[in-house]
Amino acid sequence: MSAIETWGEMVRVEHEQSDRMRGVRPTDTWTQFASQFKADPHRTDDAVVEELRSRMMHGETLLDVGAGGGRLALPLALTCGTVTAVEPSPSMCAVLRETAQEYGIANVSIVEAGWLEASVEPADVVLCSHVVYVIEDIGAFVRKMDRHARRMVLAIVFRSSPLSYVYGLWEQVHGETRHALPALPQFLPVLEELGISAEVTELAEQPRREFDSFEQARETIARQLYVSPGTEAMGRLERVLERALQDEGGVWSVEGAQRPRPCIVAWETGGR
Repeated sequence: MSAIETWGEMVRVEHEQSDRMRGVRPTDTWTQFASQFKADPHRTDDAVVEELRSRMMHGETLLDVGAGGGRLALPLALTCGTVTAVEPSPSMCAVLRETAQEYGIANVSIVEAGWLEASVEPADVVLCSHVVYVIEDIGAFVRKMDRHARRMVLAIVFRSSPLSYVYGLWEQVHGETRHALPALPQFLPVLEELGISAEVTELAEQPRREFDSFEQARETIARQLYVSPGTEAMGRLERVLERALQDEGGVWSVEGAQRPRPCIVAWETGGR
């Protein structure tokens, strides 16, 4: 298979496995988590924001594909000319609108749609942060980003699948290997196949996923494994977590979990 076909197959089988475990796929998968993506646009301790800002010229226009709650779109809007945030999740759009209004940021427009369906004007820079993992038609997705960037595309992608820290738990609870989503190692061959020459910059490792209590860890991981309360699977998960979770001074984490490392994949378009 080609790199694009391999990517699409990885996403397809992961989605198929997820749907089988959780039953009906919710219309908005971010409803329970959207509030966690609210952040102060004026924060000065976010290395990712500062790195992105350093790559943009003052006053340039930005198109943020899969903008979520605006964690990047809103701080970048403080130095951009205009920002167009494309986001399909209603709950994420609500957080973005609320935060923009709270901080008086008026140069951000929101397009509530998936990227492949969205009708938007090109921008100087197209940004896409931690979105590509779940995109089955990756070829069309990347081509559209490339066409809409007058100067540059910036994609932030983890070196490994974003929820890989629970893959071992999945196997113990569900009795089958978890199909992994694609990540950076699969993304670069896709770009090469599309004739795109990209530069990769490693960012600092992010902290491991940590929890304030055993109960919070159980609740969060249960959602990620599609385990419902009161089921046999929940009983198995609780027994697994008793062995797998470690408590370090009241901070809980999955033993052996690796710290995720994001990378910026950048390429210039030259207005092509």
